[in-house]
Amino acid sequence: MPTSEYTLFSGGAQGTETEFGRLAEQYGIQEVTYTFEGHKIERTRGLRVLTPEELMRKDVSLSYVSKLLNRTFTNAPMMRSILQTVMYQIESGYEIFVVGSIMEDGTVKGGTGWGTEFAKICNKPLYCFGQVRNSWHKWTGEIWERCETPTITSHHFCGTGTRFLEDNGRQAIADLFAKSFAK
Repeated sequence: MPTSEYTLFSGGAQGTETEFGRLAEQYGIQEVTYTFEGHKIERTRGLRVLTPEELMRKDVSLSYVSKLLNRTFTNAPMMRSILQTVMYQIESGYEIFVVGSIMEDGTVKGGTGWGTEFAKICNKPLYCFGQVRNSWHKWTGEIWERCETPTITSHHFCGTGTRFLEDNGRQAIADLFAKSFAK
């Protein structure tokens, strides 16, 4: 399938999402960047601004998210909207690729953790490049299992992760695209 028939779903945020978007554009892949009014993002290609009504359709209990991730999420409207936007990204992708830090409890650090947990709930194929571990991992349904660089096989995929992208994370994304879309 030509790369023009693939679509990256992301959020355009600094770090991982910006890098996924940059490479998608470089490879001729379509891009949908979910955001909402008032959210500062770096990537605007394929911009899809969610309405307040659309955000409300993905409302989630922050108590539930906090309990699921073993950490506290504030009830600030901005945080709630970010988590709602992440749900659109995950829902749109048939495969999910994340860059972040895998915690001892199997969750992923930060707001990225919600996207990762939502992908688990939706039973989506899920991969995480752990920057600290310096390796790719696949979610088996029970644990993170170390794996080689995965391949993007679905024409609708999600790329998300930490705002604090390190050099090894940047290289992992480059390797993912190169392996998936070798010319």
